[in-house]
Amino acid sequence: MEIPFGEYSARVQTYLENVCGIRVVTRDIPDPLTGDLDGSEIDIDYAVTPEQRLFLLGHLFGHTVQWNVDPAAFEIGRRYQPPVDEDLIPAIIAYEREAACYGLALFHRVGITGGEVEQWFCDYSACDQAYLLHFYRTGEKRDFRSFWAGNAAPIIPKAIPSFTPTSRVFRMDGIVI
Repeated sequence: MEIPFGEYSARVQTYLENVCGIRVVTRDIPDPLTGDLDGSEIDIDYAVTPEQRLFLLGHLFGHTVQWNVDPAAFEIGRRYQPPVDEDLIPAIIAYEREAACYGLALFHRVGITGGEVEQWFCDYSACDQAYLLHFYRTGEKRDFRSFWAGNAAPIIPKAIPSFTPTSRVFRMDGIVI
């Protein structure tokens, strides 16, 4: 079965806008970023693939939840200059993992379930985290897909708490995921 990324992205976007009150904007995002968030809005580059879009909607939703329910999470998401102190890496990993847990819970809420799509999201999340950690440790920006390993550990969906989307600041203004 091929994953219908475009259909799933549309379903997630509709839910985010109509149920969660999170605006989704498609626009040009300056390289190397492909998406951005501010706590009440998720912006996605117009040039991403449907696969990238679905991942970004789930992942950036996860960070949106974090920013709105835990003030400390917003601080973890701030821009770090490589090399990042190794003492900060466990908190970054936990922050990224929790965002993925909320993202997968979002997918479940809109009826996106099943082994293939869930493994894809786990693999994509692991690739994203490996890319980010490599950058934070070395300052080197390699091809994202070079970090793809497949068969990543399962992500356990985390119950999405009630929250009110609140604007903070976009990453391009100093925040990075």
